[in-house]
Amino acid sequence: MTSQQEGPASVEGRPGETDEQRADRNFIDLLQELRVTQTGVQILFGFLLTLPLQARFAQLDRYEKSLLVIAALSLAVATTCIIAPVAWHRALFRHQLKKEIVDASNVFAKAGLTALALGIVTSLMLMLGLVLSHWAALGLGAAIGVLLLMLWVVSPVLRRRELQKR
Repeated sequence: MTSQQEGPASVEGRPGETDEQRADRNFIDLLQELRVTQTGVQILFGFLLTLPLQARFAQLDRYEKSLLVIAALSLAVATTCIIAPVAWHRALFRHQLKKEIVDASNVFAKAGLTALALGIVTSLMLMLGLVLSHWAALGLGAAIGVLLLMLWVVSPVLRRRELQKR
């Protein structure tokens, strides 16, 4: 992409691109991003689902079991949101609603990434809490939460604002 295409004008699309073509391109881009995310979510979620079946599970305290529940529910929400665009596309296929599908899919992707971030932090806190103190796990979990927030939200928003000023 050239620097001209990266600025606010890129919101309008590529030169000569119809609204339908832009919606198709945006949907393909979004699905590719979700494919990358989906694998990680499914692996982490699958692992958490097996944890209660492990022998050491009975030794978990109430705090650790709470973290497991929060992590599993967060990853269930993440999985649901990340797969939702496929369901929407299938249900609305050939109804000339691609832009609406893309807009809804964008919301689902953001919600899925939010739930994924919570699932990552709580899973990490659970694991670290088994080998470190709860306070150390909480501190490290918070640090990862801040890192996720900075890389997934703050940095892109700042970059977008910088580009919009041009």
